[in-house]
Amino acid sequence: MVGQTLIINEKRKMKQIKILFLLSLLFTLLAGCEKSKADDGQNDDKPAAGSRPFVVGYLYSSSDDLPAAFATLDLKRITHLNIAFLNPSENGLYTPVNGLARIVKQARDQQVKILFSIGGGTPPPYLKDLLKPDKRAALINELVKFAVANEFDGIDVDIENEFIDENYEPFVLGLSDALKPHKKMITSALSTWTGKAVSDKALAVYDIINIMSYDQTGPWNKDRPGPHSTFEAAQADLDYWIDTRKVPAAKVTLGLPFYGYGFGPSIPESFAYGDIVKQWPDAELKDQVDVAGQGTVYYNGLPTIRKKVELARARKAAGVMIWQLRGDAPGDKSLLKAINEVLSD
Repeated sequence: MVGQTLIINEKRKMKQIKILFLLSLLFTLLAGCEKSKADDGQNDDKPAAGSRPFVVGYLYSSSDDLPAAFATLDLKRITHLNIAFLNPSENGLYTPVNGLARIVKQARDQQVKILFSIGGGTPPPYLKDLLKPDKRAALINELVKFAVANEFDGIDVDIENEFIDENYEPFVLGLSDALKPHKKMITSALSTWTGKAVSDKALAVYDIINIMSYDQTGPWNKDRPGPHSTFEAAQADLDYWIDTRKVPAAKVTLGLPFYGYGFGPSIPESFAYGDIVKQWPDAELKDQVDVAGQGTVYYNGLPTIRKKVELARARKAAGVMIWQLRGDAPGDKSLLKAINEVLSD
């Protein structure tokens, strides 16, 4: 009986040791999972590692001039680059673009998302016809094929004004469906003055909505001289898209102008910001320059740009958008430098 009792006790001890070992292993695995969650940025209490506000920059250039224009960029100061504009030909097809493969590779090597933008403020007139039902599917197929072949991260839809008609929503939805299998983004540039023409269904599929908070007036409206991109307009634009249209703030960027307009009897109609600050001392500290006998130039200087970036942060927007990068100035007068300084505070 004594020997049998010893055997039973030994078995119990071995069973207890096994249970303790299994419990210890379970706790170790659970702790590892929690650490993995934190490391992957999935912990709700912490932002994902390396996350930063969006700085979406449009680069406006002809296809022939694109490599030279791209060479001037500081990719470290932007998160997304939209090449404007790469529209298809009248028959809805694309031809090779000089230097495009190298441009896409360089952007992606710097962890910058690169997209090509279609449409524009003055798009080719035939684009409207390509959006119609009988040609839409072929256009979408060609756009996706061009994006995939050139390894773009997505397509930016900058269709504006009278081009936002009954064909806009079905085109956007069809393009979104075609891009998803390739894991490509679809983004847009939209203005508040045409906001009512854009359906909720179309808004819902966009990954980023770049709000064009500028051009409230301009050379086309000479009887309304004045600022074309005020801080108050930026507030109203964010209120409309985030509060009225219920677009998630994390999908919205606030558009900032790197250019100005001239109003007057003998002053140029349009200026790059870089040219303004080169021509007139201390112009970077103001939003307008009065030129005796010629007129007034209206733009956004450093203080207003900083204030707008702070507004975007306060509204918890995804970040800011720039039209367009080539308009900037070098050194301490750079608007892009000021944007990054505010976002890094």
